[in-house]
Amino acid sequence: MRVVQLAAGAGGMYCGSCLQDARLAATLRAQGRDVVLLPLYTPLRTDEEDVSRTDVHFGGVNVYLQQTLPLFRRTPVWLDRLLDHPALLRWAGRRGGSTRPQELGPLTLAVLEGERGPLRKEFVRLESTLRSLQPSVVHLPNLLFAGVAPRLRATLGVPLVCGLSGEDIFVDALPDPWRERVLHRIAEAARDIDAFVAPTRYYAARAAEHFALPAERVHTIAMGIRVADFAPPATPGIGGPPPGDVPASAAAGSTAETPAASPLTVAYLARICPEKGFDRAVRAVVALRSAGRAARLWAAGYVPPTERAWAADIVSEARARAGDDAVEFLGEVDRAAKSAVLWAADLLCLPTRYVESKGYPVLEALAAGVPAVLPDHGAFPELLAATGGGVLHPAGDDDALVAALAALADDAPHRRELGRRGQEAVRAQFTAERMAVETWALYEQLTPGSR
Repeated sequence: MRVVQLAAGAGGMYCGSCLQDARLAATLRAQGRDVVLLPLYTPLRTDEEDVSRTDVHFGGVNVYLQQTLPLFRRTPVWLDRLLDHPALLRWAGRRGGSTRPQELGPLTLAVLEGERGPLRKEFVRLESTLRSLQPSVVHLPNLLFAGVAPRLRATLGVPLVCGLSGEDIFVDALPDPWRERVLHRIAEAARDIDAFVAPTRYYAARAAEHFALPAERVHTIAMGIRVADFAPPATPGIGGPPPGDVPASAAAGSTAETPAASPLTVAYLARICPEKGFDRAVRAVVALRSAGRAARLWAAGYVPPTERAWAADIVSEARARAGDDAVEFLGEVDRAAKSAVLWAADLLCLPTRYVESKGYPVLEALAAGVPAVLPDHGAFPELLAATGGGVLHPAGDDDALVAALAALADDAPHRRELGRRGQEAVRAQFTAERMAVETWALYEQLTPGSR
């Protein structure tokens, strides 16, 4: 049985959904499965093994031009290939962060309209590639790409699986009439999809209700990570980068002995933006320092161009109030540097404003033995109930966030116990290998006789 997995690239940034797709494909292939990972929009960017093909379908440049300028719907193949060159798509992807979801209504609808819309040429090309690959199952990346389902159902006649990955946040940010039209088109296209896969029970229920999906077709397969990558160093006394040298050490992924009197290190690993609560994490650490606790924040993540000035103001304000060492911004970090940051961290803090559907950084932190302080919404209560690896605070309550951090700052034994519980649970329940086995079992369920 061959599975073709489509994965939506996120331009120049690491994306939780991209990392999940790449991890799933690489793990299935390591287990001897026949899986082809086909990028959409831009080449995939992953901090793990990249097993994706080099050719990109629905290249972001082509899709934008065909949607906005009818002339590009009739361009020759050689020009389409030039516009789909990986180097051009990576360059365009780095600029894509300046586009807000509110501006993407027409383009989102164009993709969902399938071959009946302005992007028919792209759908025909994708169908041709899939025909040549002869899949037994096609796995779509998310509901925003569901417009391909009716054509693939009619021409390939194979089961279609679709990932669910927090599309509600994007769709609800679209202005009307685009939001309502997108919701209607998703509900229509979803009829031709055999199974939907959500990473958490929370989002399985949320997506089924929000997008009018058939509940009996919605499955939950828990997220999986490569837990060995985050196992702390075995040598006692070895942790992450020493104070005062965070950016250089973390970026290199190096480790060094941490002084016994080092301050409480709070890690923030997420996109640097208001929705993820970066400013709340910064101000919570400033409040800890103002109350006399030695604390610092290490923040790592992609900064969208639209948020760079905002983020700089947040950091400048924090350093002016609490000292230059209150916040260290590491930018985007690779896997080794991320592990080094977590090995030296005492807590993970992700006080998101929007309701998370996944929460990969939580699993990575717990795999490193780092407990999490999280708002009580979305997938977070589910993750902490399953792992016992942290504490919840009322979402949006900044005073409660500071109180939760302060309680753990003052109780190192409890902090370590939460980290131990979380680490054991992630190693047992949230591995990439388990995720791959359960996903393949679903594929086999949809294709009788494929065992």
